[in-house]
Amino acid sequence: MSSAVPTVRGQELSGHNRISTQALTSLAKAAAAQFLGVDAEDVRADWTDDDGMLALSLVTPISIPPLIAVVLDPSRVERTGGSIWDRTVKAKARILATVTELSGARLSRVDIRISGAKISEGGRVR
Repeated sequence: MSSAVPTVRGQELSGHNRISTQALTSLAKAAAAQFLGVDAEDVRADWTDDDGMLALSLVTPISIPPLIAVVLDPSRVERTGGSIWDRTVKAKARILATVTELSGARLSRVDIRISGAKISEGGRVR
């Protein structure tokens, strides 16, 4: 005879949940891709232990507007989210918040190394 699963809302059940490293990596790559305007397959993500928390290290390109467009209209840099440095700093906080919120994992930090630039006509930056 099997016991019925409790149906009381908010009641905790015994056991544990685990999110695989592969799932966390896919989530981190998707978040980085979204905030840096590139494809997730172009992002490399690695995890390390940081005193019981997870430290995320990303290597990724970043989307930029065509340089001739910036020469003709320098304000385009601000309209696409700012300099590469500014966009990377903003992306770190957004990636950390997104991965933490969606996975429940405790991240200590996100480190980003920009490995290149992808020219994007639309300046796909969020």
